[in-house]
Amino acid sequence: MNKINSFIAILMVLLVTSCGNKYKLVLHSPKTIQVNRPLKISVKEKNNNPIDSIQYFINGKAIVNNESVDINEYKLGKQAISATVYYQGEQRKLNNTIYFLAVNAPVVYNFEIINEFPHDKNAFTQGFEYYNGFFYESTGNYGKSTLRKVEIKTGKVLQKIDIDKQYFAEGMTIFNNKIYQLTWRKNKGFVYDLETFELEKSFNYGQSKEGWGLTHNNEKLIKTDGTDRMWFLNPESLKEESFIETYTNKRVAENLNELEYVKGRVYANIWQQNSILIVNPVNGAIEGIVNLKGLQSKAKQEGDDNVLNGIAYDEENDRLFVTGKKWDKVFEIKLVKK
Repeated sequence: MNKINSFIAILMVLLVTSCGNKYKLVLHSPKTIQVNRPLKISVKEKNNNPIDSIQYFINGKAIVNNESVDINEYKLGKQAISATVYYQGEQRKLNNTIYFLAVNAPVVYNFEIINEFPHDKNAFTQGFEYYNGFFYESTGNYGKSTLRKVEIKTGKVLQKIDIDKQYFAEGMTIFNNKIYQLTWRKNKGFVYDLETFELEKSFNYGQSKEGWGLTHNNEKLIKTDGTDRMWFLNPESLKEESFIETYTNKRVAENLNELEYVKGRVYANIWQQNSILIVNPVNGAIEGIVNLKGLQSKAKQEGDDNVLNGIAYDEENDRLFVTGKKWDKVFEIKLVKK
Protein backbone atom coordinates (compact mmCIF):
# COMPACT_ATOMS: atom_id res chain seq x y z
CA MET A 1 0.00 0.00 0.00
CA ASN A 2 2.86 2.40 0.68
CA LYS A 3 3.97 3.90 -2.64
CA ILE A 4 5.99 6.66 -1.03
CA ASN A 5 8.05 7.20 2.09
CA SER A 6 7.74 10.01 4.61
CA PHE A 7 8.70 13.55 3.62
CA ILE A 8 12.16 13.63 2.04
CA ALA A 9 13.95 15.74 -0.52
CA ILE A 10 15.46 14.08 -3.54
CA LEU A 11 17.53 15.27 -6.44
CA MET A 12 16.47 14.13 -9.91
CA VAL A 13 19.01 14.74 -12.66
CA LEU A 14 17.58 15.24 -16.11
CA LEU A 15 20.09 15.39 -18.94
CA VAL A 16 19.21 17.69 -21.82
CA THR A 17 21.47 17.48 -24.84
CA SER A 18 22.14 20.51 -27.00
CA CYS A 19 25.26 21.68 -28.80
CA GLY A 20 27.24 18.55 -27.97
CA ASN A 21 25.81 17.87 -24.49
CA LYS A 22 26.78 21.35 -23.38
CA TYR A 23 23.78 21.79 -21.08
CA LYS A 24 23.00 19.50 -18.16
CA LEU A 25 19.98 20.71 -16.24
CA VAL A 26 19.08 19.63 -12.72
CA LEU A 27 15.54 19.87 -11.35
CA HIS A 28 15.31 20.04 -7.56
CA SER A 29 11.99 19.04 -5.98
CA PRO A 30 10.58 17.24 -2.93
CA LYS A 31 9.10 13.81 -3.51
CA THR A 32 6.26 14.26 -0.99
CA ILE A 33 4.87 17.31 0.74
CA GLN A 34 1.93 18.08 3.02
CA VAL A 35 -0.36 20.65 1.44
CA ASN A 36 -0.04 23.19 4.26
CA ARG A 37 3.63 23.69 3.34
CA PRO A 38 4.79 25.95 0.51
CA LEU A 39 6.20 24.16 -2.50
CA LYS A 40 9.48 25.44 -3.91
CA ILE A 41 10.74 24.53 -7.36
CA SER A 42 14.02 25.40 -9.03
CA VAL A 43 16.13 24.48 -12.04
CA LYS A 44 19.89 24.87 -12.13
CA GLU A 45 22.40 24.42 -14.90
CA LYS A 46 25.11 22.07 -13.67
CA ASN A 47 27.97 24.01 -15.17
CA ASN A 48 26.51 27.42 -14.26
CA ASN A 49 25.83 28.27 -17.89
CA PRO A 50 23.28 31.05 -18.35
CA ILE A 51 19.53 30.38 -18.48
CA ASP A 52 17.35 33.05 -20.04
CA SER A 53 14.05 32.17 -18.36
CA ILE A 54 12.01 29.30 -16.89
CA GLN A 55 8.26 28.66 -16.85
CA TYR A 56 6.98 26.21 -14.23
CA PHE A 57 3.78 24.13 -14.36
CA ILE A 58 1.73 21.94 -12.01
CA ASN A 59 -0.42 19.45 -13.93
CA GLY A 60 0.03 21.53 -17.07
CA LYS A 61 -1.13 24.79 -15.46
CA ALA A 62 1.42 27.59 -15.32
CA ILE A 63 2.37 28.94 -11.89
CA VAL A 64 3.56 32.46 -11.26
CA ASN A 65 5.76 32.28 -8.19
CA ASN A 66 7.90 29.15 -8.09
CA GLU A 67 9.75 30.35 -4.97
CA SER A 68 6.73 29.63 -2.73
CA VAL A 69 3.69 27.93 -4.28
CA ASP A 70 0.57 27.68 -2.10
CA ILE A 71 -0.72 24.12 -2.66
CA ASN A 72 -3.36 24.08 0.09
CA GLU A 73 -6.27 24.03 -2.39
CA TYR A 74 -4.89 21.22 -4.53
CA LYS A 75 -6.23 17.67 -4.51
CA LEU A 76 -4.00 15.13 -2.84
CA GLY A 77 -1.94 12.53 -4.63
CA LYS A 78 0.30 12.41 -7.66
CA GLN A 79 1.08 15.74 -9.32
CA ALA A 80 3.01 16.38 -12.53
CA ILE A 81 5.64 19.09 -12.06
CA SER A 82 7.30 20.47 -15.20
CA ALA A 83 9.49 23.31 -16.33
CA THR A 84 10.15 24.79 -19.74
CA VAL A 85 13.69 26.17 -19.82
CA TYR A 86 14.71 28.83 -22.37
CA TYR A 87 18.41 29.37 -23.14
CA GLN A 88 20.45 30.66 -26.10
CA GLY A 89 17.48 30.49 -28.44
CA GLU A 90 16.68 26.93 -27.38
CA GLN A 91 14.07 25.46 -25.05
CA ARG A 92 13.78 22.17 -23.18
CA LYS A 93 11.06 20.54 -21.08
CA LEU A 94 11.83 18.96 -17.70
CA ASN A 95 9.40 16.67 -15.85
CA ASN A 96 9.10 15.34 -12.33
CA THR A 97 6.48 13.93 -9.99
CA ILE A 98 5.41 15.07 -6.53
CA TYR A 99 2.87 13.58 -4.13
CA PHE A 100 0.69 15.96 -2.12
CA LEU A 101 -0.27 14.63 1.32
CA ALA A 102 -2.92 15.47 3.91
CA VAL A 103 -2.03 17.87 6.70
CA ASN A 104 -3.29 15.90 9.71
CA ALA A 105 -3.15 12.27 10.73
CA PRO A 106 -6.57 10.57 10.53
CA VAL A 107 -8.69 10.35 13.67
CA VAL A 108 -9.10 6.73 14.84
CA TYR A 109 -12.56 5.46 15.81
CA ASN A 110 -13.84 2.37 17.55
CA PHE A 111 -17.52 1.45 17.60
CA GLU A 112 -20.51 0.53 19.72
CA ILE A 113 -23.19 -1.89 18.53
CA ILE A 114 -26.64 -0.29 18.77
CA ASN A 115 -28.74 -3.00 17.08
CA GLU A 116 -28.37 -6.29 15.23
CA PHE A 117 -30.58 -7.43 12.33
CA PRO A 118 -30.67 -10.74 10.43
CA HIS A 119 -28.89 -10.99 7.09
CA ASP A 120 -28.86 -13.68 4.41
CA LYS A 121 -25.74 -15.72 5.17
CA ASN A 122 -25.53 -16.76 1.52
CA ALA A 123 -25.46 -13.17 0.23
CA PHE A 124 -21.99 -12.28 -1.07
CA THR A 125 -22.58 -8.59 -0.36
CA GLN A 126 -20.95 -6.15 -2.78
CA GLY A 127 -23.19 -3.08 -2.49
CA PHE A 128 -25.46 -2.02 0.37
CA GLU A 129 -27.88 0.90 0.73
CA TYR A 130 -30.65 2.15 3.04
CA TYR A 131 -33.60 3.78 1.30
CA ASN A 132 -37.08 4.64 2.63
CA GLY A 133 -37.08 2.04 5.38
CA PHE A 134 -35.53 -0.85 3.44
CA PHE A 135 -32.13 -2.21 2.59
CA TYR A 136 -31.16 -2.56 -1.07
CA GLU A 137 -28.32 -4.93 -1.82
CA SER A 138 -26.14 -6.01 -4.71
CA THR A 139 -24.60 -9.48 -4.32
CA GLY A 140 -21.74 -10.95 -6.31
CA ASN A 141 -20.13 -14.07 -7.76
CA TYR A 142 -20.59 -15.33 -11.30
CA GLY A 143 -23.92 -17.09 -11.73
CA LYS A 144 -25.10 -15.95 -8.30
CA SER A 145 -25.19 -12.15 -8.60
CA THR A 146 -28.45 -10.42 -7.67
CA LEU A 147 -30.11 -7.10 -6.97
CA ARG A 148 -32.51 -7.23 -4.04
CA LYS A 149 -34.76 -5.27 -1.68
CA VAL A 150 -34.70 -6.47 1.92
CA GLU A 151 -36.90 -5.99 4.98
CA ILE A 152 -34.68 -4.65 7.75
CA LYS A 153 -36.14 -6.30 10.86
CA THR A 154 -36.52 -9.77 9.39
CA GLY A 155 -33.88 -9.91 6.67
CA LYS A 156 -36.57 -11.20 4.30
CA VAL A 157 -35.87 -10.62 0.62
CA LEU A 158 -38.94 -8.79 -0.68
CA GLN A 159 -37.85 -8.29 -4.28
CA LYS A 160 -34.99 -9.75 -6.31
CA ILE A 161 -33.67 -10.12 -9.82
CA ASP A 162 -30.83 -12.36 -10.96
CA ILE A 163 -27.98 -10.81 -12.92
CA ASP A 164 -26.82 -12.50 -16.11
CA LYS A 165 -24.22 -15.17 -15.28
CA GLN A 166 -21.55 -13.44 -17.36
CA TYR A 167 -21.47 -10.59 -14.81
CA PHE A 168 -20.05 -10.39 -11.29
CA ALA A 169 -22.21 -7.70 -9.63
CA GLU A 170 -20.50 -5.10 -7.46
CA GLY A 171 -21.47 -1.80 -5.81
CA MET A 172 -24.85 -0.09 -6.12
CA THR A 173 -26.58 3.14 -5.11
CA ILE A 174 -29.99 4.81 -5.43
CA PHE A 175 -30.30 8.29 -6.92
CA ASN A 176 -33.27 10.14 -8.43
CA ASN A 177 -35.49 7.03 -8.27
CA LYS A 178 -32.97 4.96 -10.19
CA ILE A 179 -30.80 2.09 -9.03
CA TYR A 180 -27.25 2.15 -10.37
CA GLN A 181 -25.28 -1.09 -10.20
CA LEU A 182 -21.70 -1.90 -11.19
CA THR A 183 -20.14 -5.09 -12.46
CA TRP A 184 -16.58 -6.11 -11.74
CA ARG A 185 -14.48 -6.76 -14.85
CA LYS A 186 -16.89 -6.38 -17.77
CA ASN A 187 -16.51 -2.58 -17.93
CA LYS A 188 -20.29 -2.23 -17.63
CA GLY A 189 -22.85 -0.79 -15.25
CA PHE A 190 -26.65 -0.97 -15.19
CA VAL A 191 -29.49 1.46 -14.43
CA TYR A 192 -32.81 0.10 -13.12
CA ASP A 193 -36.23 1.47 -12.27
CA LEU A 194 -36.39 1.72 -8.48
CA GLU A 195 -39.88 0.29 -8.12
CA THR A 196 -39.88 -2.51 -10.69
CA PHE A 197 -36.15 -3.36 -10.96
CA GLU A 198 -36.67 -3.19 -14.72
CA LEU A 199 -33.41 -2.64 -16.57
CA GLU A 200 -33.50 0.74 -18.32
CA LYS A 201 -30.03 1.02 -19.76
CA SER A 202 -26.39 0.04 -19.39
CA PHE A 203 -23.23 2.13 -19.52
CA ASN A 204 -19.52 1.59 -20.02
CA TYR A 205 -16.75 2.80 -17.74
CA GLY A 206 -14.15 5.32 -18.83
CA GLN A 207 -10.61 5.36 -17.48
CA SER A 208 -11.63 3.23 -14.49
CA LYS A 209 -11.38 -0.28 -15.88
CA GLU A 210 -13.21 -2.10 -13.07
CA GLY A 211 -16.31 -1.57 -10.94
CA TRP A 212 -16.06 -1.91 -7.14
CA GLY A 213 -18.02 0.50 -4.93
CA LEU A 214 -20.70 3.10 -5.69
CA THR A 215 -22.45 5.95 -3.85
CA HIS A 216 -23.52 9.54 -4.61
CA ASN A 217 -23.32 13.02 -3.06
CA ASN A 218 -26.74 14.20 -4.32
CA GLU A 219 -25.05 15.61 -7.43
CA LYS A 220 -22.59 13.06 -8.80
CA LEU A 221 -22.18 9.31 -8.62
CA ILE A 222 -18.97 8.31 -6.84
CA LYS A 223 -17.25 5.12 -7.97
CA THR A 224 -14.22 3.09 -6.93
CA ASP A 225 -12.21 0.74 -9.13
CA GLY A 226 -10.01 -1.07 -6.61
CA THR A 227 -7.22 1.51 -6.69
CA ASP A 228 -6.66 4.65 -4.60
CA ARG A 229 -9.07 6.66 -6.75
CA MET A 230 -12.68 7.75 -6.37
CA TRP A 231 -14.29 8.71 -9.67
CA PHE A 232 -17.10 11.27 -10.02
CA LEU A 233 -19.67 10.43 -12.71
CA ASN A 234 -22.35 12.57 -14.28
CA PRO A 235 -25.59 10.73 -13.36
CA GLU A 236 -27.18 11.56 -16.71
CA SER A 237 -24.38 10.86 -19.17
CA LEU A 238 -22.63 8.41 -16.77
CA LYS A 239 -19.28 9.78 -17.93
CA GLU A 240 -16.35 10.02 -15.54
CA GLU A 241 -15.75 13.75 -15.06
CA SER A 242 -13.03 13.84 -12.39
CA PHE A 243 -11.38 11.85 -9.62
CA ILE A 244 -9.63 12.19 -6.28
CA GLU A 245 -6.82 10.08 -4.84
CA THR A 246 -6.98 9.07 -1.18
CA TYR A 247 -4.03 9.88 1.08
CA THR A 248 -3.24 10.31 4.74
CA ASN A 249 -0.51 12.65 5.95
CA LYS A 250 1.98 9.87 5.20
CA ARG A 251 0.75 7.44 2.57
CA VAL A 252 -1.72 6.36 -0.05
CA ALA A 253 -4.71 4.04 0.56
CA GLU A 254 -5.48 1.50 -2.16
CA ASN A 255 -8.12 -1.20 -2.75
CA LEU A 256 -11.00 1.19 -2.10
CA ASN A 257 -14.21 -0.82 -2.29
CA GLU A 258 -17.78 -0.34 -0.98
CA LEU A 259 -18.83 3.29 -0.42
CA GLU A 260 -21.40 5.37 1.43
CA TYR A 261 -21.86 9.14 1.54
CA VAL A 262 -22.32 10.26 5.17
CA LYS A 263 -22.57 13.86 6.38
CA GLY A 264 -20.46 15.30 3.59
CA ARG A 265 -17.81 12.60 3.73
CA VAL A 266 -17.31 9.36 1.82
CA TYR A 267 -17.06 6.24 3.97
CA ALA A 268 -14.92 3.69 2.12
CA ASN A 269 -14.35 0.05 2.94
CA ILE A 270 -10.91 -1.38 2.10
CA TRP A 271 -10.94 -4.78 0.40
CA GLN A 272 -10.09 -7.62 2.80
CA GLN A 273 -9.94 -5.29 5.79
CA ASN A 274 -12.52 -4.84 8.52
CA SER A 275 -12.13 -1.08 8.61
CA ILE A 276 -13.63 2.03 7.05
CA LEU A 277 -11.88 5.18 5.85
CA ILE A 278 -13.58 8.56 6.21
CA VAL A 279 -12.56 10.58 3.15
CA ASN A 280 -12.92 14.25 2.28
CA PRO A 281 -14.47 14.16 -1.22
CA VAL A 282 -13.01 17.53 -2.18
CA ASN A 283 -9.31 16.73 -1.93
CA GLY A 284 -9.06 13.03 -1.00
CA ALA A 285 -7.74 13.51 2.55
CA ILE A 286 -8.35 10.53 4.81
CA GLU A 287 -9.72 12.22 7.92
CA GLY A 288 -10.71 9.15 9.92
CA ILE A 289 -10.17 5.40 10.21
CA VAL A 290 -12.85 3.21 11.81
CA ASN A 291 -11.61 -0.04 13.36
CA LEU A 292 -14.38 -2.64 13.06
CA LYS A 293 -12.35 -5.58 14.26
CA GLY A 294 -14.55 -8.13 15.98
CA LEU A 295 -17.68 -7.71 13.87
CA GLN A 296 -16.68 -10.40 11.40
CA SER A 297 -16.53 -13.07 14.10
CA LYS A 298 -19.85 -11.87 15.54
CA ALA A 299 -21.32 -12.49 12.08
CA LYS A 300 -19.92 -16.05 12.18
CA GLN A 301 -17.41 -15.51 9.41
CA GLU A 302 -13.64 -15.74 9.23
CA GLY A 303 -11.00 -15.45 6.54
CA ASP A 304 -10.07 -12.95 3.85
CA ASP A 305 -12.99 -13.50 1.49
CA ASN A 306 -16.00 -12.96 3.73
CA VAL A 307 -14.97 -9.65 5.27
CA LEU A 308 -16.75 -6.35 5.80
CA ASN A 309 -18.25 -5.12 2.54
CA GLY A 310 -21.46 -3.22 3.19
CA ILE A 311 -22.07 0.32 4.48
CA ALA A 312 -25.51 1.95 4.58
CA TYR A 313 -26.71 5.20 6.14
CA ASP A 314 -30.17 6.34 7.24
CA GLU A 315 -29.80 10.12 7.01
CA GLU A 316 -33.20 10.95 8.50
CA ASN A 317 -32.54 8.99 11.70
CA ASP A 318 -28.74 9.23 11.68
CA ARG A 319 -28.23 5.47 11.69
CA LEU A 320 -25.13 3.74 10.31
CA PHE A 321 -25.33 0.09 9.26
CA VAL A 322 -22.56 -2.32 8.26
CA THR A 323 -22.49 -5.91 7.07
CA GLY A 324 -20.22 -8.18 5.06
CA LYS A 325 -19.94 -11.02 2.58
CA LYS A 326 -22.00 -13.97 3.82
CA TRP A 327 -22.46 -12.38 7.22
CA ASP A 328 -25.56 -13.54 9.09
CA LYS A 329 -26.08 -10.10 10.66
CA VAL A 330 -26.38 -6.43 9.83
CA PHE A 331 -25.04 -4.21 12.61
CA GLU A 332 -26.24 -0.73 13.45
CA ILE A 333 -23.21 0.93 14.97
CA LYS A 334 -22.14 4.20 16.56
CA LEU A 335 -18.63 5.54 16.01
CA VAL A 336 -16.58 6.41 19.09
CA LYS A 337 -13.31 8.33 18.97
CA LYS A 338 -10.47 6.23 20.31
